[in-house]
This record gives sequence, structure tokens and C-alpha cells, in this order.
Amino acid sequence: MDTATRILTDKRLTAKALLVGDRIDTNGLEHDRVLSTNPLAFSEGANGLVTLFRYGVVVSAGLSPAEQDEFLKSIAGRVKGEFAIRDEEIATIELYADTEDHITPKGAIGVKAMSVERLLVISDAMAKSVVLAHDEREVATVFHVIEPFARKLAKDGRAPAGRRTMLRHIGKALLVQHRVSGRVAVAEKPDVLWDRPDLERLYGRLEDEYELKERVGLLNRKLSVITETAQAFTDIIDTERSLRLELIIVLLIVFEIVMTFYQIVINK
Repeated sequence: MDTATRILTDKRLTAKALLVGDRIDTNGLEHDRVLSTNPLAFSEGANGLVTLFRYGVVVSAGLSPAEQDEFLKSIAGRVKGEFAIRDEEIATIELYADTEDHITPKGAIGVKAMSVERLLVISDAMAKSVVLAHDEREVATVFHVIEPFARKLAKDGRAPAGRRTMLRHIGKALLVQHRVSGRVAVAEKPDVLWDRPDLERLYGRLEDEYELKERVGLLNRKLSVITETAQAFTDIIDTERSLRLELIIVLLIVFEIVMTFYQIVINK
């Protein structure tokens, strides 16, 4: 019995989504154990399956800790922008052949069959959830910087110091916005549903379980606040620069007038 067959006959699996970096280069990883190409999924270890997402997430199912560590080492050279802190999401998948796909009262994912398609749907939801966890932390950091800035501005009417630090955090928030709406496309459904529309109910339940839509909505609202703050911050900087420029011009005019009077006095 081959690895793919063994994993699909297991009655209980542990799945783990791990955000390893900003991007994973999957080019050239195709081999005879491939079970899916979009996303790239293949059998791995003695009795496991791995799904790779280009936006930096590895989802494993049925791998032992040692097998997972070995696999992560094997793809280390393909990880771009490796993260020092790796967000993770762990789920238990249980086989319930006599019921529909569902989420059990204990939070496990109950499936009617251990099919590759179902594991891909689960992997997609877990991958999006773990990316959102990372992005939520990034945005929270930006809000932590913005709050004292806004308080100082409201109290003194002047922009506080540390502008470069704030601009750097706002830049991180803009990257989050690009990742959520672009590369990760959290709001979009997995490609496997095009061929298996019958699995949309499973994906819908996973969306509810991981609160994907709600978290994306909240994240986008926070990003909108950050964008507006960045615009206000830019306007303040431009205004201060304009005032400095006007002051310099006035001083030059005054200097020119003084020099003119001085020349008149000297020539008398």
C-alpha cells in the first residue's frame, strides 16, 4: 500500500499549518508523489501529506514531529524572508463515514472521507487563518505606535518625534494590506472547489470556525484607519516643511532689506 493510500484510510489525523516565511519557491518541487499542483501537495514521510502555499505556509497532515522537522529543513533554501516567530495553527481531523462534514463539539474537523480534496480544503482554511494571525499581530503593533502619536498630537498640536519609526510601521501595515488582498486572497475560495462544488459546505463551516470573513473585515477596517493616519501624518509633514520654507524665505527677504539699508548707510 503506498503512502497516499495509507493516509486516506486513517481515521484520525493531526494537521498543522506553519507560517515559515514571506514566500516559498515551489518551482521544481514536482515529483511522482504529487497529489495536487495548485496548491502543491504531495505525500511525505511514512504516512503524511504536505501542502505548500506560495505565500509562505506549510500545512502538514499525518506527519510525526521528526518528519515535519526533516521536511522543513529540506525546503529551508526555498523560503524567502524567513520569520523569526512562526505562527501556527493545529487541528484534529476525524473520520465520520456515516455523517456529513462538520465541526465536532470539541473543535475537531469531522469529514465524511479522508480524501485529498477534503484535506486541500482544510489546508487552505488553516493556511489563511495562520497568515491572518501574523497580520493581526503586525497591525496591532502599528496601532500601538499610532496611539501615543495621536495622543501627543491632540494634546500639543504638534507631531511627536520618532517619525521614521512610525513610517516604518505604516509601511509594514501597507505590506499586510497587499498580502491580504493580493497574494493570499483570503476572501477567495480554494481552487479545488471548482472541481468539487460539493465541498463548499465544508469550506463554509471552516470559514465560520476560523472566522475568516470576520477577521478579514476587521483587519481591513484597521488598515483603513492606518492608511488615513498615514495620509494625515504626511499632510502634517508637508505643512511643517512648507512653514519652514516660508520662514526661510522671509528671513532671506529680511536679510536682503538689512543689507540694502546697510549699503545705503555706508555709501552716505
